[in-house]
Amino acid sequence: KLCKYIYAKDQSDRLRTRAILCQIYHHALHGRWYKARDLMLMSHLQDNIHHSDVVTQILYNRTLVQLGLCAFCQGHIRDAHNALVDIQSSNRAKELLAQGLVPQRQHERTPEQEKIEKRRLLPYHMHINLELLECVYLVSAMLLEIPYMAAHELDVRRRMISKNFHHVMKMSERQTLTGPPESMREHVVAASKAMKMGDWIPCNKYIINEKMNAKVWDLFVHPDKVRALITGKIQEESLRTHLFC
Repeated sequence: KLCKYIYAKDQSDRLRTRAILCQIYHHALHGRWYKARDLMLMSHLQDNIHHSDVVTQILYNRTLVQLGLCAFCQGHIRDAHNALVDIQSSNRAKELLAQGLVPQRQHERTPEQEKIEKRRLLPYHMHINLELLECVYLVSAMLLEIPYMAAHELDVRRRMISKNFHHVMKMSERQTLTGPPESMREHVVAASKAMKMGDWIPCNKYIINEKMNAKVWDLFVHPDKVRALITGKIQEESLRTHLFC
């Protein structure tokens, strides 16, 4: 009702834009993926958000991320990847979501700039877990990229779906000694290597285990549903990879 009132009475674009973003965020937070997605597409915010003020852009980034997490929970892996790719590939997720300041290499911030940016930061209880975000992005990239790589192994003009995922894989291949996976990234890399061979059982064990449950999956509202969904997707994509190989 409040959003409808703002849409009808508001004269400035800023308030209307923020109301739409809050409504999309609310739908995504409560698992209403199609409503959230349709509202985002109908609003055409992605076309002109760069003209908005910084605070509105931060809200847009947070809404986009929440939309990606919602898509992942509903099993829309490609949509989840597309929603998260811009934030994750920038390597500035913390700054883009107003959850902290990232040191700048090119030029130092002036004390005044730092004050302004610190004022924009959100309180801790409103933070979106960055490790959860990265894990959802990398798992989505794995489920899309590994079967695609198997299908286009001999294709010279093969394009990358996720540059960030390829970078993580290359970094792991450069290591001379690889022990059992410890971090979240290492678990996803080990799972990707198992999926390349078409082995869904070890792949699933690397993604869903006690360590990963505590770090990532238990943070979802319905963790068992998400785990079951991931297992099904891993089985499906591992079989697809095996058939292509």
